[in-house]
Formats: sequence, structure tokens, C-alpha cells
Amino acid sequence: MSSPPIDELHFSNAPDVDTIPGPNSKRLLQRQREIDSNAVAYPRSVPIALEEGRGATVRDVDGNTFLDFFGGIGVLNVGHSNPYVLEAVNEQMGKLVHAVDFPTEARIELIEKLNEIAPGSLPDNNKVVFGGPSGSDAIEGTIKLAKYNTGGDGLIAFKGSYHGATSGALSLTSGKKYKKDYSPLLPDVVHLDYPYPFQQGISETEAVDRALDQVRSTLEDPYGGLANPAGIWVEAIQGEGGVVAPPEGFLPGLRELATENDVPLIVDEIQTGFGRTGQWFASEWDGVTPDVMPMAKAIGGIGLPLSASMYREDLDTWDAGGHVGTFRGHAPAMRAGTRAIEYIQDHDLLAHARDLGEYLQDRLRAVAEDNPLLGEVRGKGLFVAAEFVADEERTPFADIVGEIQTECYQHGVLVWTAGRYGNVLRLIPPLVLTREQAQIGMDVIENAIRTVSERHLESV
Repeated sequence: MSSPPIDELHFSNAPDVDTIPGPNSKRLLQRQREIDSNAVAYPRSVPIALEEGRGATVRDVDGNTFLDFFGGIGVLNVGHSNPYVLEAVNEQMGKLVHAVDFPTEARIELIEKLNEIAPGSLPDNNKVVFGGPSGSDAIEGTIKLAKYNTGGDGLIAFKGSYHGATSGALSLTSGKKYKKDYSPLLPDVVHLDYPYPFQQGISETEAVDRALDQVRSTLEDPYGGLANPAGIWVEAIQGEGGVVAPPEGFLPGLRELATENDVPLIVDEIQTGFGRTGQWFASEWDGVTPDVMPMAKAIGGIGLPLSASMYREDLDTWDAGGHVGTFRGHAPAMRAGTRAIEYIQDHDLLAHARDLGEYLQDRLRAVAEDNPLLGEVRGKGLFVAAEFVADEERTPFADIVGEIQTECYQHGVLVWTAGRYGNVLRLIPPLVLTREQAQIGMDVIENAIRTVSERHLESV
């Protein structure tokens, strides 16, 4: 089929909400509480039971229609139920679904398409490995790859990081709330400062210098503490940590240190890949080529579970079976991934993400001009954050973000939170969000910020 333009993908009436949660949502939410795990998290913040999604819009089981500025945590870059992607998925579902790692047209085509969009010097100088279906699985594979190639066992990661929830990935993740009940995890993992000038209260140059000095000391100081490093893991932009983009010079500096010390640089593009930031991969903003690049989320096109890692060809030293996984041959997800990349190319969604992302940031900065609680607006492409603080000392203000999220939900816009202290409003809409939807959504978000902020400022 032809690839439909982005303005034809959505429910036309979003946002359109009546009573929320409605009776059908309440029934399903109650039933979920009765039979589902206590680990379920998202409905606690946004009580909604979903029925259908199209483009950058979703509809609940009561017929309420929402603008989706959440996008499944960056999974749905080409939108919910994109028909161009669905056509290939449905065709593949009728032929073959599970193929382990036997060759299929779907597998080969996706690998070739990934090579086409690979960053830096990786095109025609890479191999791709599939493993389990989640981003955590991809990270686990990169740990194995780094250890196997270097003989090392020490892992370098950064404060503010989130790399996943399985044991190895959790070891690299810095958030105590995710890991405090599950220690000990992997030994010899160090977390160094990630440059975060706003919260550190220093200049970008100072933040970068401090972070790189710590990395250099860990790698090169005889008393640096990490005896046998295997690699450096870093998010191109920290996502759960608050959409913190590294200042100029940090990723190139890491690249240089990794090369000088003969350890691989693993750049986590799980949340930032496939056009999210206005480049295929966020590392391209800094002109940095990763040695290893784990991918997930949007690689599955429309939410199908799939992950992979791309790495330099000379690191392909595994023997047969060196990295395995039952679901490493999900043919419909691979078809979806290829079609999603094609859709992004056909509609120039990289440029669209850059333009629309600037619009979102401009709207938020306009709010910040007369709002002392909105401390910083930042981001790349359609990966945008607003950080809220309680005072001039930049004390994180988490409560206000939860209230803004609720206010947006009640007016038909789904947004999410992030940040080390939960004080960051995170906007990660599908790349197919239209300009008109962005304007409508930002009207709701802007009004929510002003309403909630005024309530807090009046109480001071």
C-alpha cells in the first residue's frame, strides 16, 4: 500500500473526554487490581483502560479520546496502528511468526535497513545481534559482548542512568529505587557523574571536564579502583534521568578515552533511537560512533517486542551460540521495524521531529519566563523535558509534576514524568504528531502548568 500522510493516521476528535475514568475503565481498573501484579505502575498515575490507538491518539473503553504525548515511552515513533506498518505485519503473521535465528526475508531486510541508517562509521562495518525482546535483554547482550572481547569484568556507567531491570542491566542502572531490594548485583560496577549543569550548579564546560576527569581517573589512575574494565555504558541522552542531553564535548571525550584505553564505548539508544531526537540516533548530534549500540522500543515499529545491538564488525568474535534467545527471530516485529524506518524516510520525520520539538520547547520556555517553578526546558527533537524546582536553590519539586500530569489527563492529553527526583515533565509523542495536534496539546499542557503553579505559588 502507499504510505499515508501523517495527518490521516489519527482519531480526528482528540482530545475529547467526558467523565474519566468512565464506568468501563473503572471496572477494568478494579479487575486489574484484583488479579494483576502489585508491580503494575502506570494506571496508578493515569487511571485509564485503553481500547484503541491511532497515530498520536488513543481511545479508552468509554470512548474518551486522548492526545498521546507519551508514545509508550518512546516505542510508537510512527504512531499507534500505522497502516503502512500493519499491512506488512499482518501479511507476515499469516506466513511465519517464530523463526529463532534461521534466515528469513524479514530478518535480512531489517538488518540491511539498520545498516542503511547506522551512525558514523558503522555503515558496512557492523554486525547485528538479536536476543530477547526487551531493551534490558539488549543491554545484557552488550555486557556479554564487552566482557568476551576484552576479558574484563569492570563496568563503567553514570549517575542518573537507566539501562533496564534485569540483573546486569540493573547493575548499570543508577537509580536506587530500582535496585535497593535486589542487591548484590554485578560486582565491579562504578557510577560516575553525568554532566548535568542545571542540577550541579556549574557551567557546561565545568560539568563536562569533571565527568571526563572521573572517567579518565577510573581508567588510568593506578588507584582508580576498577582493576579490569570491560567497557563504558552511557545513554546518548538520559531518559528516565530527566531527558538530560550531554553538553558539547562529553560524548566525543568519552569516545576518545575509550579508544585510548582500548575499551568499547556502548551508547544506549534504546529510548533515543529511530528518529526520536531528529536524528536516526542521538549520538549523531555529537558526531560520535559507538562501538556497540543497543536498540529496542521503536525498533519494533508499532509496539511489537524486539531488541537488537549493532556493533563494530571486528567485535564479532562470538562462536555459534555465543549469545542466544528464544525470541530472536520475531519475523512480524522485524517486518514492522523495516516498514517503520521506511515510513520515517518517506515522510521526512527526522526534520519534522526537529521542527516540532523546537515548537514544544518554545512554548514551554514562554511559560518559564514568568513561572519561577519551571527551572529549565531542554531536549532534542521530540524528546522534551521541563524541570520543576521549588526555589532559587533549584530544590527538586516532584509534587507539582504529578499534579500537572493529572490536570493534563483530565483534559485529554497524556504526558509522563521523569527525573532523578520525579520533578521532570517528559514529552515523548509519536513522531507523526501533527502541528495542529502539537498546538492543541501544548494549550492543554501550558494551561495545566499555569493552573497548578499558581495554586502552589498562592500557598507560599
